Amino acid sequence: MEWRDRVMICSYCGTENEQYAENCGFCDAPLKQQRPQLRGHLLYLDQCELPFGQLSLFHTYDLLILLRLVREERSKTYKLMRTVQKAPKEAVIDSDTLSFAESEYRRYTARMKVIEGILIDRIGYKPKRVDDKLLESLRVKIENG
Repeated sequence: MEWRDRVMICSYCGTENEQYAENCGFCDAPLKQQRPQLRGHLLYLDQCELPFGQLSLFHTYDLLILLRLVREERSKTYKLMRTVQKAPKEAVIDSDTLSFAESEYRRYTARMKVIEGILIDRIGYKPKRVDDKLLESLRVKIENG
């Protein structure tokens, strides 16, 4: 959405619209809805904790990177949880440690599913693997417009 002398320019079709219009007069796209923007900085794992409304404003490329981070952390948490569960009986592991590992695994699983759900809405599927090849191919498509 772009403003020019009291008119709004639709970010989808480029048509000029009245300043106070809710939807584009040509394509009916919402004029005041934010569109996902590619982030210019590094992403970090804690961003998976953002609410759905904020995550849905992440660019698809950024969501894929975040999904990769969450899946990696979820795998680490699972391995830790299994190690604690399989510890010999002689090792004294308090129930709080096991409960914490299990709750972290469930939390990362739920966060992963939220991000996968947004990706399914956008691209129609959730990628089995988010590797460098997938990210590079998407980055090239983005740069080439």
